[in-house]
Amino acid sequence: MDTQNDTRNSRRSLKLSVFLPSFAIILLAVAVGLINNELLVEVAKQLFYISLSDFGWLYQLVAVSALLITTFIFFSRAGNIRLGGKDAKPQFSVASNFAMALTGGIATGVVTYSVNEPIIYLGNIYGEIAQQDFAAGSGEAAIFALARSFHNWSFIPYAIYSIVGLMIGYMHFNRRQKFSISSTITPVLGSHAHKPGVRAVVDIISVLAIALGLASSLGAGLALISSGLQAQYGVVPNATTWLLISLVIAAIFITSAISGLKRGIRMLSSLNAWIFYAFVAILVVVGPLTYILSLSVTSFGYWLDNLLLWSFDTKEAGGEALVTWWTMYDWSIWIAYAPLMGLFLARISYGRTLREFLIINWILPSLFGLVWFAIWGGAAIKWQLDGSIDLISIVTENGAVSGLWGFLQHLPLAALLVPLAIFTLVISFSTAADSMSSTIATICTRNISADEESPTRQKVLWGLSIAIIAYIMVAFGGGAQGVDGIKYLAAAGGFAVVFLFVLILISAARTFIGSGAGRMEAERLEAEALDDENKLTTFKESAHE
Repeated sequence: MDTQNDTRNSRRSLKLSVFLPSFAIILLAVAVGLINNELLVEVAKQLFYISLSDFGWLYQLVAVSALLITTFIFFSRAGNIRLGGKDAKPQFSVASNFAMALTGGIATGVVTYSVNEPIIYLGNIYGEIAQQDFAAGSGEAAIFALARSFHNWSFIPYAIYSIVGLMIGYMHFNRRQKFSISSTITPVLGSHAHKPGVRAVVDIISVLAIALGLASSLGAGLALISSGLQAQYGVVPNATTWLLISLVIAAIFITSAISGLKRGIRMLSSLNAWIFYAFVAILVVVGPLTYILSLSVTSFGYWLDNLLLWSFDTKEAGGEALVTWWTMYDWSIWIAYAPLMGLFLARISYGRTLREFLIINWILPSLFGLVWFAIWGGAAIKWQLDGSIDLISIVTENGAVSGLWGFLQHLPLAALLVPLAIFTLVISFSTAADSMSSTIATICTRNISADEESPTRQKVLWGLSIAIIAYIMVAFGGGAQGVDGIKYLAAAGGFAVVFLFVLILISAARTFIGSGAGRMEAERLEAEALDDENKLTTFKESAHE
């Protein structure tokens, strides 16, 4: 027994080659932010422009490639491959799986921007439609606003998450590789991917990307929640308010992370998902449903008609305000999250076929995003156009995340819905931070498997560090949109991992599209199924005799 415990403790020891450099850089960022926040914001700003302006073409190609490879796997024979082998059984129901996939990723984003983003486009608030041939506030602008939101929040971004999770799950459960991000690039680098130095570099890049991306998301959440408190209760946002909100969110997600995957995050995500469903039902009842259906169908067609152009536009057609500050920023933060979100999705998807994996983590979240933006964005556009409420003025005067509260205050039972929305945001950010801080801790632990919990101390340490960075950026790095510093930070995280993501895409293509393991395993599964059928036939014939 003692020998087994010693072996287990040695296996799960701290991976110093990853933890020390990653935490040192994060600690340095915190120190710089506290001593000279202007310097931190300026460095992040320069990374923002270098990555999204000079490498916009790469982000677009990466995003489209992720979509194409994911689509191929879904419709090919490789989709029949089961993570863990043919006898593996899922640990979670489809509903729980979907709730964790949805709320552990960008649930916070759809709440934040479901009203704000379409309204910003509609009103050309920051110059988003300056290069279009229609006027702000017009019917054409309304169609464009919702269509562009569909583009940014559906199939392309969820493919970015899914392809990484699929590769991690397949390489770990089926190819018996280590439960790590570096395993995903084995089809490209071969044995070199298993060298300690290579694994350490990959893991450090991933940890830094997700820490920066998560800090930026939490920062946006702080700005949004504080603006809601101001709109509903007159609480003026300041450093103290943001600090208190940071502490509340950190306490919730650290407690949940300590509780473990099967208790903490499953409970939080299920609660969060049901609140989302309730909000959809409320808007269907009280919103302008006929207009929502009409606008969303037209906008969906408009999006499909412009899909190729928007997927490859590097700002030459749409302009910097639209493409760089919105679509490219979205792609960068999705890519920043992708490695660690991939680890999380792989952990909860054991026993699923690759097709089931993609249905739960790609198809269903994408459809949810379309429905959510159609209902919330469509209602907001309708009430803006008919003069019921001036959301454009609210956003112009109070920042890019303020429109949501003006929208909610226009609804019946606003006194109940606004605090419910604030609660939802707190839970949403807590759920995302829970999954991400736990996964960061997993990466910094030696030889941990997918079914093991990461060390509690690391969860707490990373959770507190990320909360501090988020607080610093939102308290001192606002900018024109109120979240400029946060966007700079997120783009820096995405740029840190985009080249690693290219290698993961190449590995996926080589594994599942070329003459790789995907095709061979699909053929093996067919052979096994045929063999099982032959055995069953022989047994029946013997029994009959």
